[in-house]
Amino acid sequence: MSAPSSRTPLRVCFVCTGNICRSPMAESVFRTRVEEAGLGGLVAVDSSGTGSWHEGDGADHRTVAVLRAAGYEHEHIARQFQPEWFAGLDLVIALDSGHLRDLRRLAPTPEDAAKVRLLRSYDPAAEAGADGRGLDVPDPYYGDISGFEECLEMCEAAAEGLLDAVRDALGEPAPAP
Repeated sequence: MSAPSSRTPLRVCFVCTGNICRSPMAESVFRTRVEEAGLGGLVAVDSSGTGSWHEGDGADHRTVAVLRAAGYEHEHIARQFQPEWFAGLDLVIALDSGHLRDLRRLAPTPEDAAKVRLLRSYDPAAEAGADGRGLDVPDPYYGDISGFEECLEMCEAAAEGLLDAVRDALGEPAPAP
């Protein structure tokens, strides 16, 4: 990830399947961490989905409930990721290995493909496993609220590592302990 110019914020886009559960949750968590770190003017955060099924919809009501219960602000309209967006993005964060594969296939150049990373790769406690699926954030859509709560925990666990990577790209010092 290269540092953006002094005039352009570093742009991060979280991507899941329909952009109503995991990616809007990751977007809200990370935007909050960015603001808390005082980097709001230097980092732009958004999300999208690999499919168009929910385009124009708000986030799933369970996503909204879990975010609100945890104290996160949230406004969202689902949209589908477009390959031409790669040119304006510095980092594309996939929520599972299927999204990672799909996004890398969509990437117009090898440099764009290199911008795609798994969210949980930034969680030092997450273990990839032999198939890499251990870094997936499971899709909570077909389950109950507990899946959404687990998703939030995974997003929060990875947010600090991702924030450290963004600070490095911006040349910003880490906060003093």
